[in-house]
Amino acid sequence: MTYRVLITTAYLEPDGEVDRLLLAAGFETVFAQRSPRLREVVSDVDAIVAGTDAFTAEVIEAAPRLKVFGRCGAGYDNIDVEAATRRGIAVTHTPGANRRSVAEHVLALMLNCARHIPRNLASVAAGEWEQCSGRELSGATLGIVGLGSIGKTVARLAMALDMRVMAYDPFLDTEFVADTGVEVRPLDGVLAEADFLSLHLFLDDSTRRLIDARALALMKPGAYLINTSRGEVVDEDALADALADGHLGGAGLDVVEREPLPADSRLRRLGDVLVTAHIGAATAEARSRSSLMAARQVIELLQGRTPGNLVNPEYAKAVR
Repeated sequence: MTYRVLITTAYLEPDGEVDRLLLAAGFETVFAQRSPRLREVVSDVDAIVAGTDAFTAEVIEAAPRLKVFGRCGAGYDNIDVEAATRRGIAVTHTPGANRRSVAEHVLALMLNCARHIPRNLASVAAGEWEQCSGRELSGATLGIVGLGSIGKTVARLAMALDMRVMAYDPFLDTEFVADTGVEVRPLDGVLAEADFLSLHLFLDDSTRRLIDARALALMKPGAYLINTSRGEVVDEDALADALADGHLGGAGLDVVEREPLPADSRLRRLGDVLVTAHIGAATAEARSRSSLMAARQVIELLQGRTPGNLVNPEYAKAVR
């Protein structure tokens, strides 16, 4: 039997490096990027190299042959892991593959916020010559919520710019903290002291809308919120309120609750909000690392080995 691998990751193409890798392993590949008919296209596949499509319990139940998801990216909240585990389906992800790209995007958002670059570009394009004052990142305090692989990379880059860095993480890497001198604070302490607050969180029940009206009120007047993790960790109505009343200086968002950003979103009408289209990991280098890692994990499982970066090791206990 030849295993059939479905590829839904939007940026992967036939005859690309992932396709060639899977074909060389003896598998058949089929592409269905952003398909609205997932329940139909999964019915005869053994593995999925997954992008951001929603693999709900219903979709998973429609895939009787499915053995493994190789998720391109660190997050996997678009896959119903519980439903996959019940079915004995392994779920893998690719943590760390995009850390540098996302971390650099965090710096880009901070710099654009701090120097009002988009507003100045628009002003020049309109024939004006406005020279508004910004601020330097050097000497500013960066608060990091979530000191995982991306948060650590952001911390090191910020320190190279002479920023003071503090962080909150319930599962702290004490060795990294000792090596770098990152200041550890409780969440409220980070919120209260940060000039720039950068979020690096998985989405689950404990982080959903963690940054709500209360959290935003604790932030320093004029501070900036940067979010490159998941849109749902921020209460967008509360954020819009904090921006509209002038409490926050601005926000740089690479993720929002609903993507694409709805036309009627209040965030579109606020001048101090920069929204990019979830491009933090959208570099050729990060996409190559992530997709190849996901494909290799698929190959490992289909060839009878235990894949790396398993989200649900208990999948093997399920009765197939």
